[in-house]
Amino acid sequence: MSAGTPVTRSREEEADPRRWKALTVCLVSGFMTLLDVSIVNVALPAIRTGLHAPQSDLQWVVSGYALTFGLVLVPAGRFGDMRGRRNVFVFGVALFTLASAAAGIAMSSTLLVLARLVQGVAGGIINPQVSGLIQQLFRGAERGRAFGMLGATIGISTAIGPLLGGLLIRLGGEHDGWRLVFYVNVPIGLLAIALAYRYIPRRPPERRTRKSMDPVGVLLLAAGLLLILLPLVEGQQWQGSGKWLLPLAGLAVIALFALWERHYGRRREPMVNLSLFGRRSYTFGALIAALYFAGFTAIFFILTIYLQNGLGYSPLAAGLASTSFAGGSAVASMLGGRVTVKYGRPLVVTGLVMVLIGLAVTELAVRLNAGPGVAWAIAAPLLLAGLGSGLVISPNQTLTLAQVPVAEAGTAGGVLQTGQRIGTAMGIAAIGSVFFAVVASSHGDYATAFRTALLVTIGFVLAALVVAVADVLADRRSRPPGRPEGQETPSGARRSARR
Repeated sequence: MSAGTPVTRSREEEADPRRWKALTVCLVSGFMTLLDVSIVNVALPAIRTGLHAPQSDLQWVVSGYALTFGLVLVPAGRFGDMRGRRNVFVFGVALFTLASAAAGIAMSSTLLVLARLVQGVAGGIINPQVSGLIQQLFRGAERGRAFGMLGATIGISTAIGPLLGGLLIRLGGEHDGWRLVFYVNVPIGLLAIALAYRYIPRRPPERRTRKSMDPVGVLLLAAGLLLILLPLVEGQQWQGSGKWLLPLAGLAVIALFALWERHYGRRREPMVNLSLFGRRSYTFGALIAALYFAGFTAIFFILTIYLQNGLGYSPLAAGLASTSFAGGSAVASMLGGRVTVKYGRPLVVTGLVMVLIGLAVTELAVRLNAGPGVAWAIAAPLLLAGLGSGLVISPNQTLTLAQVPVAEAGTAGGVLQTGQRIGTAMGIAAIGSVFFAVVASSHGDYATAFRTALLVTIGFVLAALVVAVADVLADRRSRPPGRPEGQETPSGARRSARR
């Protein structure tokens, strides 16, 4: 590595001096969009009271955002790769800001649902530009630190959403406090737009002549994802087993999409370059992310319901219960981003083991103390799980995208995040179904329901651990004699960093 080090340093020295300020703008905007995934959960009772909203509309306030968010990630990443990421990023932030204002002033649940659908589209436009800009602006070890900050943003935004929502609802009152959950995005969005034009460099798109939006590919991918996601996000509202035929149809459409991309790629550059999945680091990393997000995101969904509905916690108190996880995740993400290149995928394995131990102890704590003091009983194990989560999300993101060319960074990031959205929807559907089924069968025993659902969560994390261990073992088999542990993927990161 000694011969390569001076090259990497010189490249970093010549990097855009505004890159860290640009990253801050990106992370604040990404935080805003990811926060809206979880912050609304604690606001649903206030929305029901304020708008007299039926349960079906409340479900769409949550699931509609997740649905449209997931549908546009890959096309938006592709468009940013083609046309330049700054302008696409700014458009997404502007649309998100307008949709947030519309949600805040909505006078009916129907208008609120429509605003949330547009918010989801805007969030799906913004997020692949963030990962693409990190690939574009940073090189070498700096890229690992930048992805570490992104991982901290993801972890904190998901975990702290209920707390911030509870604070805003208390500030604004039970009747209209939910409106502040959306209004808070408006000044942040306006500031982000101004700072984006100041700090994010305008970079001409690469290899523009052979790229197009591949409209057939866009339609096929959207149709496949819609068929997969819709019954997942609407699992609590749709009765009967026939709905599960839709994901099977969706998988068939995704297979047709892959065939089309292969055919289209013979003439022009396809929307998704399937050679991405020829890189073991990308394939294994995307699978780890999908499985981990299936369990990780659902933790706060079931915890919030358990504390509010089962124990009568206020939205603020329920949100406070997840702060230890958020704090642990933030600290570990920053540290993990700095050492990812050194330790590689074994670092992710360590993080997953810590999450498993933390969740197992959480289940035990609830078993021993299911009363009003449960939030204190679970604080320490959730801190351990949060520390582990920080060693999973940002290092895995760095390793997964390490060998992806910068010209394809937006698309690759969109595909990765689409897998995360599918995993999140799948996890909430499966874990939520178990939770509510146990609540019904036990006549309102929320503690038992939480513990049972937590076991399903542990199952998803365990599956992610199996994939991560398989990647480490495959690395050992393919590593030439004398190469240090965990260096296969990070060395790819160094090669891509010098492109």
